[in-house]
Amino acid sequence: MSTEPQPGADLDILLSGTVFLDIIFTGLAHLPEPGTEVWATGLGSSPGGIANLAVALSRLQLRTGLAAAFGEDAYGDFCWDVLANQEGVDLTYSRRFYGWHSPLTVSMAINKDRSMVTHGHAAPVSADELLAPPPSTKACFVHVDLHADDWVKTAKQQGALLFADVGWDPTQRWEPSMLRELLAGYDVFLPNSVEATSYTRTDDVRRAASMLAEIVPVVVVTRGGNGAYAVDGNTGEEAEVRGLNVAALDPTGAGDVFGAGF
Repeated sequence: MSTEPQPGADLDILLSGTVFLDIIFTGLAHLPEPGTEVWATGLGSSPGGIANLAVALSRLQLRTGLAAAFGEDAYGDFCWDVLANQEGVDLTYSRRFYGWHSPLTVSMAINKDRSMVTHGHAAPVSADELLAPPPSTKACFVHVDLHADDWVKTAKQQGALLFADVGWDPTQRWEPSMLRELLAGYDVFLPNSVEATSYTRTDDVRRAASMLAEIVPVVVVTRGGNGAYAVDGNTGEEAEVRGLNVAALDPTGAGDVFGAGF
């Protein structure tokens, strides 16, 4: 890559996004039908959303800063305590908001996949308001969406490497022109196979990665249990790894953990 990480930065990596309280049911025989009740053999709860990535990065001994809104409610108390006091995530640039309901996701893991139900409201402030200006950091990991963040541009100007992923397009239009605009200036892009092939209008992961590498120098396409494929558009280097042969209990946040490792 042409950009070198900034030496002596305040943080190794800076994140911004939505923190959800995740309630995760595992061991389900099947998803509930209307009017029925299903018992789960396992249950977990943890901060989710952007917090999955923050926790994974912090556990890899990286100085991880997170800018996010937290509700002043029981869910917000729990998520803040876990992140700040148990996982060592720097919440200097996060804020609590009275009267704002913390976002919540219920995830039901079944057959090596998961279905989710989510409730939440837009954050009272934007990331640009929380990060005005952003601290110096070696890298940023950004969940790109329909709006651009000025703090990301500032971090880039200060020498940070920019990593990006992208979420499910609820319109399912997968507009390539929109993606090209959102990813301008980024160094690494980590879509999953559905996102990569949908945005490039191809059913071939290698071809999709090659096309995306014309926008972002390094592209890594995750393929669930089938592993991952990566290409460096500057050098032409390719890499492919198989998925790990493990009994998957709960895939919630697996993509975030992979991104943190990369």
